[in-house]
Amino acid sequence: MKCAGIRIVGAMTMAPLDADDATLRRVFAGAREARGLLRAAGHPATELSMGMSGDYEIAVEEGATMVRVGTVLFGERH
Repeated sequence: MKCAGIRIVGAMTMAPLDADDATLRRVFAGAREARGLLRAAGHPATELSMGMSGDYEIAVEEGATMVRVGTVLFGERH
């Protein structure tokens, strides 16, 4: 499918908040595989956005190029 004017630069995922390490790795591996499919289809797909304050270390180990760490920086939201 061609989408004029749209440039896909990567894939993003969020793991379940209560995920154990094995689940985190499985979810993050799935995003990495999705990025590979995007690249194979001719998209730049250089970015891999995954991981949040509670799981960013594993996300980085699994290849994240972007993480969302708001809680680490700003504290819990109510």
